[in-house]
Amino acid sequence: MKMIITGAGSGIGRSVARLAAQSAGKDAELFLVDRDQAGLDAAVQEVAALGGRAIPFTADLSKPEACTDSVRAAEAVLGGLDSLVSNAGIVRSGPLKDLDVETFDLLFDINTRPTWLLGKAAYPLLKASGGSIVATASIAGEYATPPLATYSASKAALIMLVKQMALEWGPDGIRCNCVSPGPTYTGITQGAFNDASDPTQLLNRQRREAAVPLRKLSQPDEVAEAILFLASSKAAQITGVNLTVDGGLTAALMPNTGGGQGH
Repeated sequence: MKMIITGAGSGIGRSVARLAAQSAGKDAELFLVDRDQAGLDAAVQEVAALGGRAIPFTADLSKPEACTDSVRAAEAVLGGLDSLVSNAGIVRSGPLKDLDVETFDLLFDINTRPTWLLGKAAYPLLKASGGSIVATASIAGEYATPPLATYSASKAALIMLVKQMALEWGPDGIRCNCVSPGPTYTGITQGAFNDASDPTQLLNRQRREAAVPLRKLSQPDEVAEAILFLASSKAAQITGVNLTVDGGLTAALMPNTGGGQGH
């Protein structure tokens, strides 16, 4: 299992790395990309403890050259590639009328463009292996969410980008899919949701959980399992899909539930 994972230093990306190593053991050869060196180091240790091999690579994927450099570095150490997990992303909130150009561009530069650039650079490797690409989108990319206007737009664009990649690259044996998490306990949200001193945050968590048919928010591992399934040979006939992992939140159209928060 030769895999690139971006955003691997925390949250869903780190769970993907750990579960991949847990499943594949010494056969897990993982190239982990993140801006956070400390997070990368911790992820590498977790993979190593499970018998896998992890190579950390610090990069800011908002820079186009960093995407190409990441894939080239991965090829140099792995010698090939089976799958690319494009997971890095950021969240910014605010109404469109107050949005500045810099924030708008930043969200697309991190949430959308890297999947194309990483995939483009990895294309020859994935064609050779019959590999796959899985991108982490969001239910915010499927339903308009007023506080997250630009985030939602960037994830909607990502979903359509991956569908286009699936159509163009399918004849070459490359599968391309998305996973769209609902509200998920990641580093961004967990501290706030668990802050017993802030009743506002606790009420917010309870409101979110009440809106989910399964009555709980997702854990990073639950989203990671879906990503690894789509990346694996078990999903050999699946491409161009957007798999929602949200506990049933979007099973019905529910405006303004707050369910569109990012991963």
